[in-house]
Amino acid sequence: MAQQIKALLFIITLGLGLTASAQIVISGNENKIELTSGGPKVIKPNAPDSLSILDFSKFPPSVEHVTDVPNSVVGPPSNIAITPDRKLGLIANSLKADPMDATNWVPENFVHVLDLSAKPPKVIGKVTTGRQPSGISITRDGKLALVANRADGTVSVLSIRGREVSPVQTVNVCPAAESASDVAISPNGKLALVSAQKGGYLAVLKINDETVTATGEKLAAYGQPYRVVITPDGEIAATAGQGYGNGMDRDAITVIDLKSKPMRTIDYVAVGVVPESIEISPDGKLLAGVMMNGSNLAPENPNRTTQGALVLLARKGRTFQIVEEHRIGRIPEGVAFTSDGKYLVVQCHPDRELWIFAGIGAALKHTGQRIKVPGMPSSLRASP
Repeated sequence: MAQQIKALLFIITLGLGLTASAQIVISGNENKIELTSGGPKVIKPNAPDSLSILDFSKFPPSVEHVTDVPNSVVGPPSNIAITPDRKLGLIANSLKADPMDATNWVPENFVHVLDLSAKPPKVIGKVTTGRQPSGISITRDGKLALVANRADGTVSVLSIRGREVSPVQTVNVCPAAESASDVAISPNGKLALVSAQKGGYLAVLKINDETVTATGEKLAAYGQPYRVVITPDGEIAATAGQGYGNGMDRDAITVIDLKSKPMRTIDYVAVGVVPESIEISPDGKLLAGVMMNGSNLAPENPNRTTQGALVLLARKGRTFQIVEEHRIGRIPEGVAFTSDGKYLVVQCHPDRELWIFAGIGAALKHTGQRIKVPGMPSSLRASP
């Protein structure tokens, strides 16, 4: 009997280990706001919002859908974060339909807590934040999450203890009109950068255990910075900015030297038209960006195109250079590397598809895998 119990415990432990080591990518899919009319437009939902969970432990990845999890395309595609142990997911619920006007929306103020270790995964709670929670980042030790609140100009600080997630602090970052959209945390957990989209800069925060302080320091950025990332070595930050947004002008990625004293912006890399999201590879050698490329313009606009663009950049010293560009589906939202760096996932919003690329580090190629999801894919994050 003792031997049987030991064998059973071994199997259980092995199963938990496989769960913890699984390479997870989560797509947030929503059904209430469409983008094909030239701007966000509220529509009558034909299904509830959902999440799609891809497990890249094998290829093609297995896919599991979690229904009725409200989320939104309005906000950076980093409205999702996964803890380093891959047991919890945090999903921002940024907006809801205006109860007084069905054609409009109003800010929401909470983040879903998703238990990834449950079979099947399920939402186990929600955490109150500021208004219109958007980009989320989690520290490497998994103990702290920061959430950018666009409608308040604040950052919510959340404590993570096991499956318990609770708010501990709210940090004033910028005037609400400047739209604090995304937040990135340095690998050592002592620094965070917040994109003030309408302000045109990155705000600097200092982190000391669970105490987060706005330093008042601002870093210059091209256009309207949206998604912001930091390399795994903590040396460089990058943010993608949109300019006028006419469907023709090339926009740029801003490169920031975090090790210089003081920190400073050192380069602008022209990448394409309206970068929606960027992501750094796990080894820090590559940067991927998805461009609207005119595909988000209204049908009657002469600059409208039928395809977006995926741009791959390689790190060259203290900056990045474009090495590849690929045509992809219309209105790409999120982009994410799997944790082993072998695959790249791209969201194509109106097509309700996730495109999977491979061969990263050599010639990037489409695998032929286009995964259908039960909604318009709007936010995307891979496990660390």
